[in-house]
Amino acid sequence: MERILVSACLMGRKVRFDGRAKTSSDAILARWREEGRLVVFCPEVEGGLPIPRPAAEIEGGAGGAAVLSGAARVLAADGSDVTAEFLAGAQAALARARSFGVRLAVLKEGSPSCGSLAIHDGTFQGRRTPGDGVTAALFELNGIRVFSEDRLAEAEEYLRQ
Repeated sequence: MERILVSACLMGRKVRFDGRAKTSSDAILARWREEGRLVVFCPEVEGGLPIPRPAAEIEGGAGGAAVLSGAARVLAADGSDVTAEFLAGAQAALARARSFGVRLAVLKEGSPSCGSLAIHDGTFQGRRTPGDGVTAALFELNGIRVFSEDRLAEAEEYLRQ
């Protein structure tokens, strides 16, 4: 049975920056959970960040690949640099995914770790820009396909292939 790494907040765990969850009620995700396929993980918490914590964004909305290459940082709303924690969390997520043979991940859209289509632009003004988060970028660089919680039908089709 193929395993799928999924953002912990989508599974009801209160791990987000604001101490909340973003629980998904999608039937596909529910079925995968019942089948025992899910590897639940939060890269930000595993990287050492507390709950709750200040919101964080990638400077300039540069995207996860820029953080991985050292060309951009992840900054918290209080001005602190949390790049090291985001990088550590991404590496921990990759290690966990590899340990389960994961080739597909369902990650929370918009997150500076997990976003796969859009992230916040780094201004803390609520604006989004096309791009991906640090963990999502690392996964894609290592052959793990990333889908947002809104693309579960596509993810399921990818598993069938």
